[in-house]
Amino acid sequence: MMGAGKTTVGKQLAKDLNYRFIDTDETIEAIAKQPITDIFQTEGEVYFRELETQVLSQLSVYARSVISTGGGIITKQTNWSYLRDGLVVWLDVDLEILKKRLAQDQTRPLADKLESLLETRRSLYAQADIVTPINSDISPADISAKIIETIPTVLKSQVKIPNN
Repeated sequence: MMGAGKTTVGKQLAKDLNYRFIDTDETIEAIAKQPITDIFQTEGEVYFRELETQVLSQLSVYARSVISTGGGIITKQTNWSYLRDGLVVWLDVDLEILKKRLAQDQTRPLADKLESLLETRRSLYAQADIVTPINSDISPADISAKIIETIPTVLKSQVKIPNN
């Protein structure tokens, strides 16, 4: 969700794993040569979501990468096929923390709909491989450590060993 700290935690996680870090929103802005707020205003959300899918399809083939996506990327079923090329992590940040973080941010086109967006998206976010609840101010390094600690258990549960 917007304001969850995806970019900050993603950068920390990439550093800790010695992976590259890619932010889909930054990539979209570089390709479109305009901020996301302008894309929403001039082209609309549908156009933005199409760009988002195109960018994700290209980035999902990279190995050893942490990719931070926009919070709405999970709303298109097509994107899940790209997301599943890796492990999906949901930073499940308490709504009050999100509100506090976004209170002064005018650059988020959908921030005024925060509560309804979260409610609508919650079941989609819950499909993530790793759900990391965040109910207080915890450092990005601590969040990254929690994610890294969880990865082996997720991978173990995804590997099916045939019975002999």
